[in-house]
Amino acid sequence: MNPSPERPPATTPSAKPQERPPHAGHLVGARPEPGFEINVDGRPVTAVPGQTIGAVLYAGGIRSWRTTRMGGRPRGLFCGIGVCFDCLVTVNGEASLRACQTEARPGDEVTTG
Repeated sequence: MNPSPERPPATTPSAKPQERPPHAGHLVGARPEPGFEINVDGRPVTAVPGQTIGAVLYAGGIRSWRTTRMGGRPRGLFCGIGVCFDCLVTVNGEASLRACQTEARPGDEVTTG
């Protein structure tokens, strides 16, 4: 095996900080669609097109929305990819949906707990 070449240190006292490109931190050409509201336990919460119910709840400051049967411990988003069942909600009367996998639609009625 060839030894890997020695890398220079990430920063040196005499090194100048790199300048950021003028577009850094900006959404170049992004034109997001207007947001909409869903109702969560009767309370309006703003959603962005493409967000899941879990993302809408989290962005709205709602971190837990159900409790465990044993002990009443709070639950909300845990894995965020549909593997666990911590984020279950009822949407438009359909129970036991994973909030992290269910896309928010305008006018959705979400019931937690």
